[in-house]
Amino acid sequence: MPLGTVWALPDAVAWASRDEPRLNGTGLAWHRLRVVVRDAGRTLWDTRLDRPAAGALAAREPRLADALSRLEYRPILAGWDLAHPLVMGIVNVTPDSFSDGGRHDLPAEAICHARRLVAAGADLLDIGGESTRPGSREIDAGTQCARVLPVVAAAAEDGVRCAVDTRSAVVMRAAVAAGAAMVNDVSALGHDPGAADLLAGLDVPVVLMHMRGDPTTMRDRVAYDDLIVDIVEELAARIDHAVAAGIARERLVIDPGFGFAKTEAQNFALLKGMAALHALGRPILAGLSRKSFVGAASGVREPDRRQAGSIAAALAAASAGAHILRVHDVAETVQALKVWTRVAAGA
Repeated sequence: MPLGTVWALPDAVAWASRDEPRLNGTGLAWHRLRVVVRDAGRTLWDTRLDRPAAGALAAREPRLADALSRLEYRPILAGWDLAHPLVMGIVNVTPDSFSDGGRHDLPAEAICHARRLVAAGADLLDIGGESTRPGSREIDAGTQCARVLPVVAAAAEDGVRCAVDTRSAVVMRAAVAAGAAMVNDVSALGHDPGAADLLAGLDVPVVLMHMRGDPTTMRDRVAYDDLIVDIVEELAARIDHAVAAGIARERLVIDPGFGFAKTEAQNFALLKGMAALHALGRPILAGLSRKSFVGAASGVREPDRRQAGSIAAALAAASAGAHILRVHDVAETVQALKVWTRVAAGA
């Protein structure tokens, strides 16, 4: 095996039997790996190994043994139980989000919507005041705060866990003070220079999402040498950035960024190969709900009519070991997950 960074990327996963090690705290086990050695963005070695062959190689190659140890790490996140996928309900307090913009753009309407999602079975909420759809422009922190803080405060008063979905350190600080239990940054702390240092001092989980550029430029940055490996390495760099700023690795969640700097074909390739993200040893959040690639595959133009396609995508993500599913259609997703869990567990 040549010198370089060794990545052990799960290539085939299935529901774990009683005596098998679990994959990153999920109910799954890996059965085949893609082992890749990279150096400065170049692939030096690339092969696929089943579990016995990988174990034999790891016995004489410490770098692979270390990579394998990350796969069986059990994530602990703010005391939350991640043994089964959590459903995160989307609350867009915006006039222009791609699916439901303008429907809940007033705080009172958003609070009512948030409570409906919780009643439908949401485990937590994702509350955002800035659309990051392709081509969207940045919204100032004051406007975001006016939109999201009343909703965050109401959720906290109701005893509901929520994330604030923002790239702004000012909004992050205000939302956590108002009761937000998580920060979800689509720029992976790359947009606001003060975000990482701020979050180092706030004891909340942080979601780092993969995106290249920003919503105005990401469509022009879809050239990948190796889609899955590039995304894993780019997320690893954002994890390193967060840890260097003082954010504990145990507080980090990764999101592969479906729909952000990815073509339709790349989104499906990412979903198919999503289990590889377990190489990073962190909980995985998947946001596929009503995305344009779901509409393209299903032939459904209107985002709010893509429930069935979104649920199919969510179940595919769950089958790859996603820990959190970010969705619009909470009741339908919760119902589907209950059936999926029974089937997957063989009960």
